[in-house]
Amino acid sequence: LAIKPIHMNKSFDGLAALVVDVIEQNPLSGHLFVFRNKRGDKIKVFTWDRNGFGFWYKRLDRGRYKFPRTDSSSVTISCDDLKLLLDGIDLNKLKRLPELYYEAVL
Repeated sequence: LAIKPIHMNKSFDGLAALVVDVIEQNPLSGHLFVFRNKRGDKIKVFTWDRNGFGFWYKRLDRGRYKFPRTDSSSVTISCDDLKLLLDGIDLNKLKRLPELYYEAVL
């Protein structure tokens, strides 16, 4: 997620440049890169898909997307968190059980 809002007039080349300059990633990686506008009611999800760039654009009729609070220019989230974000869930207010990692079973 790019934390700082962008102008939503950006298209393929502009979004690819933001991936490099702001998120500091390779736009050809196949990852989903998420941007929002200043009001927080519009979101673009940008990606490379084998033979070209594509993006998905959504405008909320009510409410605003709540991006995580951070001092970084971008943050990596899971697919599950992206789904929650797109469903309008405030990721800052989520309370989760800690993840458990084991190296062996009895």
